[in-house]
Amino acid sequence: MTMRLYLWQRATAALMAPLVLVHIAVIFYATRRGMTAADILSRTHGSIVWASYYGLFVAAASIHAAIGVRNVLTEWSPLTDRRAGLFAVVFGLLLAALGARAVFAVVLS
Repeated sequence: MTMRLYLWQRATAALMAPLVLVHIAVIFYATRRGMTAADILSRTHGSIVWASYYGLFVAAASIHAAIGVRNVLTEWSPLTDRRAGLFAVVFGLLLAALGARAVFAVVLS
C-alpha cells in the first residue's frame, strides 16, 4: 500500500469513529423511546443536517472500504496492483452510489 492510501484509510477511520458512535447513540435513543420506522423517517425527512451527516458517513465508509478491499486483493489474490485498484475503485463507487441512494431515500424523498 502506498503512503497516500495508508493516510487516506487512517483519516477515514478517524472520521468514522465519532460518526459510528453518534449513529449507535441515535439507535439506542430511538429504540428506548419505542420509535417506529415511520417516526424516525418523519424526523429525518428534509433535514439537511442528517443528510450531511450520513452523506459524510457514506463518503468516508466508501473510501475506507475500497482501500481495504484493494489491500486484501493485492495480498491474497493473483490480481495485479492495477487490476485490484480498478476493482476497488468500482467497488467504492458502487458503495457510494448505494449509500447516496439510501441517504436520499431516508432524508430527501
